[in-house]
Amino acid sequence: MSITVAEKFDSPQITKGQNPSATCSFIVQGTDDESEALSALLAQTPDVYQDMPRNSHGIDHLAQNLWEGAVHYGSGASDVNSFATSFDTTGGTQHITQSLSTISAYAKSGSTAPLYGGAIGVTKSDVTGVDITVPVFNFSERHFILDANANALTYRNLTGCVNNLPFRGFAVGEVLFLGATGSIGQDGLWEVNFKFAASQNKSNITVGSITGIVKGGWDYMWVRYEDTEDMSAGAIVKRPTAVYVERVYPLADFSLLGIGA
Repeated sequence: MSITVAEKFDSPQITKGQNPSATCSFIVQGTDDESEALSALLAQTPDVYQDMPRNSHGIDHLAQNLWEGAVHYGSGASDVNSFATSFDTTGGTQHITQSLSTISAYAKSGSTAPLYGGAIGVTKSDVTGVDITVPVFNFSERHFILDANANALTYRNLTGCVNNLPFRGFAVGEVLFLGATGSIGQDGLWEVNFKFAASQNKSNITVGSITGIVKGGWDYMWVRYEDTEDMSAGAIVKRPTAVYVERVYPLADFSLLGIGA
């Protein structure tokens, strides 16, 4: 015998206001097994009713093969349409080998300090550079997501990817998806925290005598140096001879996260 679930004529009962709720009542027929009746009630009723997620459900045994079921919906703290955002602008650390500009250079009496085209920490064989603090906008969003829409595999696949379309007001290439953490509540909704970092795209960058460089927010830029004679200082120095911009994170469509743009 197939199990049927039919809504009662006096259903639903709806409460409006700041914390709206609804209770839908059903008649379940075709089984004497409680777990089968509950499963049928869940399978044949919606996860969301009038934008309110399902909070709880239950059944009462009326007679042989006959049950009365109730499904309760409510928004409350776990509203499937709401999310909260937090951010952190304390910045990140980046190792650089080029300065924005050389402010000054000093040499011993009778000598001229060689100029390196903005290279930092130049030795006979290397350019050692320095670690600096750079602007990074870290932000996270907490969403309540229906079980059917939560997709941990998609979140995993998009971790370490950069947006290929504008996202949350940032341009293409500026947002890096750091990953997500999630847990499921008693109301059957997943509470998922999505973590992102934003870094600004840049253009017209100058490195030494090389100009017009364009770099995406999460691209990696590195500099090749060569030995050059500094005529005024009478010394062989290392100066930038080429700049390379590398894509190190794949581009991806963040709409696959299911949280909008």
